[in-house]
Parts: sequence; structure tokens; C-alpha cells
Amino acid sequence: MTDTTPDTHTSDEAPAARSGHERTWRRYVAIGDSFTEGMSDPDPRQDDAYLGWADRLAVDLAQVADGAGHAFEYANLAIRGKLLVDVVGPQLDAALAMQPDLVSMVGGGNDIMRPNVDLDDVADQLEAAVVRLKDAGADVMLATMVNPTGSKIMTRLRPRISWHIANLWGIAQRHDCYVLDVWGMRALRDMRMWGADRLHLSPEGHRRVAQQAAWTLGLPTEGDWLDLLPPLEPKPARQRLAENAEWSKEYFGPWIERRLRGTSSGDGREAKRPHPMPIDPSVAAELFRRA
Repeated sequence: MTDTTPDTHTSDEAPAARSGHERTWRRYVAIGDSFTEGMSDPDPRQDDAYLGWADRLAVDLAQVADGAGHAFEYANLAIRGKLLVDVVGPQLDAALAMQPDLVSMVGGGNDIMRPNVDLDDVADQLEAAVVRLKDAGADVMLATMVNPTGSKIMTRLRPRISWHIANLWGIAQRHDCYVLDVWGMRALRDMRMWGADRLHLSPEGHRRVAQQAAWTLGLPTEGDWLDLLPPLEPKPARQRLAENAEWSKEYFGPWIERRLRGTSSGDGREAKRPHPMPIDPSVAAELFRRA
């Protein structure tokens, strides 16, 4: 299979500003896996807890709602390691019970990494979930996966990722969904946008994805989220080998062990924000400055 998914941005310039969002959302619920939980964007308030793009987007949504004189609430049910069946099952059921007017649903990435994934089944599960959300009156934001050019391991999955993204765009078109286009963010191909595990975004990566999400919804943005970082000097071969060995020991080996045991990093974990709660934009902005 050849990769025919186009890049949506052909330069490092920010896309043109949108004319404005159509509505002010008052209750946002995020469902998904580690990407939406926020790994690896550490929460300075506690160990092994993360902020992430969805938390950052929620602050922007809260600011807009506050400016319009409306209360705003946010819940995040995403848990690391979860397969799509968990996202469109228990997480979706819980989200619907909260009666949100905006839901971001990002799942399927962990399924794609499994050896025998059925990509059409993944698409069918996603579409059925979208229908449930739309029937309940919620706006839906889906998300593409990142272009894995910077990762030698993930590049092998590029044909699957492209297939999945093509299915996702079709679902979005049929059901009038927003799409957070992570694939088109060329800045994310720089490994400095990724955490030490090389699988999850760094705080700067999450900040940029949050800005892409805000732009997608028609919210104000900071304007620099697509800028490329200055190039780095190549590392000596010995340093690269040492870093790769350390990464294999610290992250890749344990990941393989979990797969062999049939366990997940999210086993036994609860959602970090299981109920819709208000956000004070000024307090949240200070938190992100500390992070």
C-alpha cells in the first residue's frame, strides 16, 4: 500500500484564521487513550499525572464561555493503553451520561499497533460511536494520527496509519465532525516535540496540538504552533547509540514485556478527571506556566 494521504500545510506558516466559532460550548468531555490523557506533559501538582492538549484546549474553551457569560465544565475520561473498544464502550457511555455539547474522541492508535488489527472494524466502531454522540446532540472532534516520519519503529506502521486516517476523514465528512489534523503538523516530526519515551508528546508538543485543536474549532490561537524548530547539529554516532540503548532499556523493553503478558499500562487506572468540573481560566493558565 502506498501512502497517498496529503500534508495539509505546505509551509511552516500558520493557516489563515477562521471567521469564528459557531457556538459557545459549555460542557466538553474528552475520551481516548494516552494521547488525550496527556502523556508526557507532567502535571506539577502530583506524580504520574499529566496535563496535555485536551486540558489546554479546555482552558481556551472556558475563556470563550466566560467571555460570553456562560459557565463551563470539563471532564477527561481518557486512560493510557486503552483500545478502541474501551473508548467507544465504557468511556463513551460515561460521556453520554454527562450530556456534553462537545466531545473529542481519539482512539484506535493502540489497536493499529497490534499485529492483527482489522482497520475496517476500527472504522465501523468509530462511526457507530460518532452516530451515538451526534444523535445525543453533541459536536464531535476526531483526530488523525501523527505522521511517524521521525520514528524508525513507527514508520513501519505508516501504511496502516494512512488507511485509518482515510477512513476517519470519510466518517467526519458523513457526520459533520471536526477533525484535529495532527498528521499535517510538520513540526511534530521533530523528535524534540516528543517525550523521553519517543511515543508521547512533550509539553511543547501538547501545547501545539492544543492550538491546532483550538484553530479547528474556530477559537483564537497563538499563531506559532506550526513553526518549525531550528535544525540541530547531528549527534555523534556513539551518543546516538548510547541514547538508543538507554531508551530500549527504559521504555521499549517494558512495552514488549507488557505485550507478551497481555497487560496494559492503563490496567487498574482511573480517569484523571472523571466528572465535569468548572475551570478557572486564570488559575489554569498559571498552572501551565508552572508545568
